Amino acid sequence: MLQRLAAERATGALIRDRGTLYLADGQVVHAESPATPGIDVLLTTGGALHRDGWWDAVARAGAGQRVGRYLVDSGWIPGGALELCHLGALYDAAFFALAPARTPARFRYGVSHWIGPVRPVPVDAVHRETLRRRELLDRIWPKAVTDSAPLVRAAHPVDAPVPPRQRRVLDLVDGARTASDIAQELGRSAFHVLVDLRRLAAAGLVDALRETPGATASTSGRITIPEVTADPDVALLRRLRDALEAL
Repeated sequence: MLQRLAAERATGALIRDRGTLYLADGQVVHAESPATPGIDVLLTTGGALHRDGWWDAVARAGAGQRVGRYLVDSGWIPGGALELCHLGALYDAAFFALAPARTPARFRYGVSHWIGPVRPVPVDAVHRETLRRRELLDRIWPKAVTDSAPLVRAAHPVDAPVPPRQRRVLDLVDGARTASDIAQELGRSAFHVLVDLRRLAAAGLVDALRETPGATASTSGRITIPEVTADPDVALLRRLRDALEAL
């Protein structure tokens, strides 16, 4: 469907289960997903833009769908910095929006986003980058359960050094937060958080919180609290990895 919309140079919003892609003349101009921090979070948390500047732009240029242009013209942020952050937010949200879905996609012609024109991206480029990211995650750790489930620290973590960036992610693993929650908390790309979490899972430091197979509702109507079950494949894969590295 996305390829067809690109071929007909369509303008509008492609709405899917996990996000929305905005097209103009057949190119992707913005993307949003509830799984990722918005461009406002990425800009302000990273220090590229003061929060006052963001809200000033929204108030003055949001109705005219020129927020991006206003940020640059008013001196709140350099054009290059806005483009880089916008591309990061676009690819981040597109990765989730283009994930396999249970319901058909819908396209609303003529819809545009209030951020306005920043830097259009060809559909083929978005498609290639989405596939590259999926392949990268699978190479790191082939189990996607850590991408969406609440996360816990391993019951018996290995004694291995953790890089500072991964440590900041690990510090927020508390049995309730998901990868998306952690990305919002840190104001970082959700995909990059997935990369860190899969590396932590491959190292045996985190696991997904899952219900035990026999967990059911009790006779009182209350749901039994799910227990953490260790993945039996983790230790085996670590031993295989260590053996291969020793060859």
